[in-house]
Amino acid sequence: MNDIDAWVWWLVAAAGLGIPLVVTAMPEFAMFAVGAVAAAGVAGFGAGIVVQVLVFVVVSVALIAVVRPIAARHRTQRPQLATGVDALKGKQAVVLERVDGSGGRIKLAGEVWSARSLDTDRAYEAGQEVDVVDIEGATAIVI
Repeated sequence: MNDIDAWVWWLVAAAGLGIPLVVTAMPEFAMFAVGAVAAAGVAGFGAGIVVQVLVFVVVSVALIAVVRPIAARHRTQRPQLATGVDALKGKQAVVLERVDGSGGRIKLAGEVWSARSLDTDRAYEAGQEVDVVDIEGATAIVI
């Protein structure tokens, strides 16, 4: 045991911290693993055990204090890029067949969609531009 350098033990600890990271998906284990790699680095330069442990603790705590709040903020944000039917909301379309409260056809994003008017008393004639406010199934709701 004494023949193995301290930096090797720190690297073994870093790899050991990677196992619960993969199993539990808790990013804190990755931050501890980075702390262990930093401790392995100072051990490789010949620092004593007190300095190694201090580097491990400081790096791990600093990463948790800095990275966790940033990750939490990103986790609560909605994606900036809308895809699928969400991307069609707010787009303009051209009426192909009269659209009223009971139905009709529009051309939206190069495709023909069934549509109905949001206001059941309102009708849109062919050639008019309308705005898509929602998508219900395969029907665009327009104003």
